[in-house]
Amino acid sequence: MTRPRRRTHGDAGQVFPIYLTVVAGLLFLAFAYFAVGQAAVNRNGAQTAADAAALAAAQETRDELADLWKLVVLDPTKWQEIFDGVGAADDPCRRAYQLAAQNDANVEQCVPDGLRFSVAVQTNKSAGDSVIPITSTTHAHASAIAVIESLCTFELPGQPAPVNALPRLTCEDGEWNLDPTDLEPDDLPGPEDLFDVHLAD
Repeated sequence: MTRPRRRTHGDAGQVFPIYLTVVAGLLFLAFAYFAVGQAAVNRNGAQTAADAAALAAAQETRDELADLWKLVVLDPTKWQEIFDGVGAADDPCRRAYQLAAQNDANVEQCVPDGLRFSVAVQTNKSAGDSVIPITSTTHAHASAIAVIESLCTFELPGQPAPVNALPRLTCEDGEWNLDPTDLEPDDLPGPEDLFDVHLAD
């Protein structure tokens, strides 16, 4: 009786190319997932830069408004304009550019609109080289909006106004009874007492 010959080596030869194909496919998927991860990190970096830039622009204006309020503190008829954002003259976008640069991004657009600041940025670095060619030239973009909100209210005195009297300033963290004859800088509310700065939802 003639026994059939074993084909062990032949089977192994057929399986090896399949094995290489599977391994190559798995490696490609691994590199592709890595590229996606790189892109996600880049997007997160862009959003961080946009948030920081928008907040910086708003805080710059908040601080300036607080300084303006201290200058006119003896004339309460001008308080409301300042709490509404009127009078800030400096360019708040200057700080937006600085904060974006610190986060390795550049500002594409900065639009101050009263007490609202819209900023769009682009990362300086791309997602990096990967098996997906476009990632080497793709930069992440993000935008953010920061707003300033007044934390204080007051009521102007009736006419005729009392001599040497200022309105009580009621803020979220307490009340300020201002004495016009004794207005030391350390006794006045600071920017964070007068205004809140936060990212828009």
